[in-house]
Amino acid sequence: MIGNSLKTAALLGLLSGLLVLAGYYLVGDERGLYAGLAIAAFTSFSSWFYSDKAALAAFQAQPLPQEEAPDLYERVARLSDRAGIPTPNIYIVRNESPNAFATGRDPNHAAVAVTQGILDLLSPEELEGVLAHELVHVRNRDTLTQAVAGTIAGALTFLGRILTFGALYFPVSRNDRRGGNPLAILFLVILAPLSATLIQLAISRTREFAADAGAAEITEHPLALATALEKLERVGHQIPMNGNPALSPLLIINPLSKEGLQSLFRTHPSTEARIERLKQLAEKLQTPALVSQTAS
Repeated sequence: MIGNSLKTAALLGLLSGLLVLAGYYLVGDERGLYAGLAIAAFTSFSSWFYSDKAALAAFQAQPLPQEEAPDLYERVARLSDRAGIPTPNIYIVRNESPNAFATGRDPNHAAVAVTQGILDLLSPEELEGVLAHELVHVRNRDTLTQAVAGTIAGALTFLGRILTFGALYFPVSRNDRRGGNPLAILFLVILAPLSATLIQLAISRTREFAADAGAAEITEHPLALATALEKLERVGHQIPMNGNPALSPLLIINPLSKEGLQSLFRTHPSTEARIERLKQLAEKLQTPALVSQTAS
C-alpha cells in the first residue's frame, strides 16, 4: 500500500511538472513557469472541490431513494462499516450498461453510483464485491487522485490544442521572435498530452489492483468479485456506457476496446490480470482454513 501511494504521488508530481514545463515552453521565459504553477494549482483545487458534482453530472446519476432499494442501502452501510468509512451517498444511473463508480474528495464527501444494468446482472455476493471495491477507492482517496490527474491531463491537452495556436502568431521566445518554436509546438501538441495520458493511466491501473485487494479483504470472498468482473467485461462492451471519456478511470470496468493500439490507453489493468490476482488471493484465504482442518 505504501509503495502504491509513493508511486501515485510521484506520478502526480510528474503530471504537475509537465504542466509547468508546458507553460514555460509556451511563454519562453520564467513567466511561463509561474503560469504553469498557477494553472496546476487552480486545476487541482477545482478538481478537489467539484470532482463529485462533475462525475455525477457526466453520467447523469441521480440520488437513489432508500425505499426503492433498501437491500442496497443495507449492503453499502455494512460494507462501509467494515471499511472504516462513513456511509456514502448512493446514486443510480438509469443505464442498462453494467458499471459502477465512486467519487468525492474524501470519505466524508463521497458518493457511490451504480447503473441499473449492474443491479440486474450481478448476484448479491458479486454486487457486494463491486461495492466493496468502490468503497476501498473512497477509503484510499483514489477518487480525489483520479480527479486531480484527469484535470491536469485535460489542462495539458487544452494548452496543446488552444494556446499553441497563439504561439504561431505571438512571441514565444526571450528575444520576442515572432512565429512558433518548433520544439515548443511539438511538446505542447503531441508529447505533453500523450505523456499526461499515459501517466494518468498508470495511476489508474495501480489503484485498481489495490482496490480489488481491499475489496477481497472486506468481503472475504475474492472469487465473488472475480466472477463479477468477468460478467461486467463480457456484457459491458456490448452495451455502451454514456459519459465523458475523461472520467472513464472512475468506472470499475473500462468501457473502451481492449484490442489493438487501444489496449495501450486502457484506464484499467486487463480484466484477466485482475481476475488472476483475485484467484491468488482466494487461494491464500483458503490455505489457513485447510491447515487448521488438517491439524484438527
